[in-house]
Amino acid sequence: MSDLPRDEAWSEDERRTHQRHRLREMLAEVLPANAFYRRKLGERASLDEWSALPFTTKRELSADQAEHPPYGSNLTYEVERYVRLHQTSGTTGQPLRILDTAESWRWWSDIWLRVYRAAGVTARDRIFFAFSFGPFIGFWSAFAGAQSIGALSISGGAQSSAERLAAISATGATVLLSTPTYAQRLAEVARAGGIELSASTLRTAIHAGEPGASIPATRERIEAAFGLRAFDHTGATEVGPTGFSCEARDGVHLVESEFVVEIVDADGTSREEGEGELVLTNLGRWGSPVIRYRTGDRVVARRRSCVCGRTLVKLRGGILGRVDDMVTVRGVNVFPSAIENIVRRFADIDEFRIELYQERGMDALRCVIEPRSGVAGDLPDRLAEAIHRDVGIRCAVKVAAPGSLPRFEAKAKRFTRIES
Repeated sequence: MSDLPRDEAWSEDERRTHQRHRLREMLAEVLPANAFYRRKLGERASLDEWSALPFTTKRELSADQAEHPPYGSNLTYEVERYVRLHQTSGTTGQPLRILDTAESWRWWSDIWLRVYRAAGVTARDRIFFAFSFGPFIGFWSAFAGAQSIGALSISGGAQSSAERLAAISATGATVLLSTPTYAQRLAEVARAGGIELSASTLRTAIHAGEPGASIPATRERIEAAFGLRAFDHTGATEVGPTGFSCEARDGVHLVESEFVVEIVDADGTSREEGEGELVLTNLGRWGSPVIRYRTGDRVVARRRSCVCGRTLVKLRGGILGRVDDMVTVRGVNVFPSAIENIVRRFADIDEFRIELYQERGMDALRCVIEPRSGVAGDLPDRLAEAIHRDVGIRCAVKVAAPGSLPRFEAKAKRFTRIES
């Protein structure tokens, strides 16, 4: 693509030069004024000793916020300078309250322009946000970015699934923003109501909050239900909007003009690519920065030119899962996303849950499925066989009654550990 921004198709030397310049500027602003990082790094932290600087963890930020309520000490400016407050979803612990200045909120919005560009979204689109607009960051910044490109922004807050479907139809929405799980919930409600989604005006979907849009079977299921093309987006409240999938849709490009990307092994060794935990430093959010932040996300990062023309590092297959969610069953390492990719191939399964439990002193997995009414038959056996064939483990499959498993609008919680 010849119209790509220069910083999405730059050389390694250009990337490193830009990042070092931004890091120097950020450290000069942050270290003298930010109490959290002044205590953590001292006032003389430099790029020359970057790999020796300590990582930042969510546990640290949570402890700091508990010790310095309500916002913690990771603030570079006086509280009066901040204009927005959002909090983490709380899926991995106590929610964090994160503040943004007007400048950093524009930074969020500007990065979303890249997300929209990669998905082919323009000012001519009508974007429907199937999102509650609560304190969770969700698609708040996407809403701001949509206004920046001049697209019509349609809020689906405080609406039921049926009302959102009706609003999509009535407004002629062309782009859907939601979690992958909630897109499938909308498809389920549409099917029950006799609504043919593939005949709607929707042509594009951008999903975030879960790995689903980079899981091939999940993405294909959404695209088949809606008759559109689905794209992935990654980000986190405490870090910022980090990446997007391009036309190749085989992974997620990270926005390296705004983030320093590291991949860290279990022993703490940092590299620029490979498999491991994703560590990020945001470069444009000086009011609430994170420096060498361990995201907890397991990824496989590759540095090579993409068919789209971008040279940005790509997370192959998007976010593979949470580091803490990887389980070892009979010597095989398994992420819940691998099971989801198999489950979603079965069109007769509406919803599912993965349970980790102990069997004769060893970890075992069970997949609880909710089939469409009256279609169970040999479905459990076929699913168990597919999991064994593709993942290499025995996984029990249990059938739940229609409508008995929970549905989710935000991040789905389908993986649970059952204590014996």
